[in-house]
Amino acid sequence: MAIDHRPPPQGVPVQGARRRTAVLRREAVLATVPVAVAALLAGAGTASASTIGAAGAGDPYFPLSGNGGYHVSHYDLTLRYDTSSRHLNGKAVLTARATEKLTRFDLDLSGLKVTRVTVDGRTARFSRSGQELVVTPARALAKGRDFRVTVLYNGTPKQVTDPDGSADGWIRTDDGAFVAGEPQGAMTWFPANSHPKDKSSYDFTITVPKGRTAVANGILLGQQTSGGRTTFRWRQTEPMAAYLATATVGKFKVQQYTTRDGIKVYNAVDPREASGSAAVLKKLPSVLEWESKLFGPYPFRSAGSIVDHAPNVGYALETQGRPIYDSAPDLSTLVHENAHQWFGDSVSLTAWKDIWLNEGFATYAEWLYSEQHGGDSAQKTFDALYAKPASNELWAYPPGDPGSGANIFGTPVYARGAMALHELRKAVGDAVFFRILRDWASQHRYGHGTTAEFVKLAEKESGKDLGSLFQTWVYKKGKP
Repeated sequence: MAIDHRPPPQGVPVQGARRRTAVLRREAVLATVPVAVAALLAGAGTASASTIGAAGAGDPYFPLSGNGGYHVSHYDLTLRYDTSSRHLNGKAVLTARATEKLTRFDLDLSGLKVTRVTVDGRTARFSRSGQELVVTPARALAKGRDFRVTVLYNGTPKQVTDPDGSADGWIRTDDGAFVAGEPQGAMTWFPANSHPKDKSSYDFTITVPKGRTAVANGILLGQQTSGGRTTFRWRQTEPMAAYLATATVGKFKVQQYTTRDGIKVYNAVDPREASGSAAVLKKLPSVLEWESKLFGPYPFRSAGSIVDHAPNVGYALETQGRPIYDSAPDLSTLVHENAHQWFGDSVSLTAWKDIWLNEGFATYAEWLYSEQHGGDSAQKTFDALYAKPASNELWAYPPGDPGSGANIFGTPVYARGAMALHELRKAVGDAVFFRILRDWASQHRYGHGTTAEFVKLAEKESGKDLGSLFQTWVYKKGKP
């Protein structure tokens, strides 16, 4: 979800739901070093290029997303949000391990005022450079050392605009905030190593005015009201990429239950969307059961839905364990977002270029659900798409090489990505195809996967050379 936008109707490709503006360029950001950063460099003493964590994770589409030199194993986020003033107070405690010797490292944080940073309890120097929070610990961190970073910050969170022009991050609503971070919005509300390469467990303690509900990922540990405010405590134990974290706030009707498979379900629904979503949300247990039969055991302890009333957002997102919807979802969208719990959340990307592994797979799950529940067959949906002329946007670029962050949520990634999977299914047969999907989900569970690894698995499982198929459907420009 990476972010997930309301998918096109089956068989009908439409203009990509998220139109991107220009991608941030590393050169533009680094061309001028702010005075504060220059002073920091001058005072770093023994700092050198080999001991300074990289300002980005190396993703060409989002060069400054993520950071180098360390891995975050756990985030402990304590937030206090006032829905009237829109003011956020935050304390983030990051438990990390240095992957190289570090005299300095970066965190991603957009806007918000940082008041103090400590590393292992010692005050650390810090400065700001665009979305980079640059931290210099009092003592260098040896490679392999575990350390703890604490950041105190506050301010009014502001959404970011993605390369397609859509909103991302902490998005204001009339009763709180719709919090959806794909691909770069996590940094609008907490300091992070914000790239899918880095996955971590999370604890959330969120305090909001009484009458509001704060919904995050994982299991609700408890809530307590005092002095006109309610504090919610959430825990996400399975590894999660930062963009999949949420702390959505609003007036919600809450439903909690446990499925017969032991999955704890938490649904939070804006009352304005309750009647429109009730019938679809009732199908969640059966959808999860169906997907588990196809893809293997559900990967998380928690499930559910956040159905907000956010008419200006225009998309849904597969926030881990509990997808978030900007309005009442239809059944196809519910199937799509929950398929991402396997493909995108549990098995994550190493580069945004490979996003068809998320969106193509979740879209094909819609086709399969329709096929197995009395709707159009996957072949019929494929045929309707393939009938589109070569000039149609479906063929504008290949799903495995979108070209830039402006295209990663376009129709080719979703629909042509699903078409590639259907071609694979026809080439290897149903038994092998569904084994490939299950093995992909199990072998990369809580980890990462690349297109090359998926091709290798498909060839191993089928005993066939599939290079030409993937080249044609995933990488070739134009209509195959």
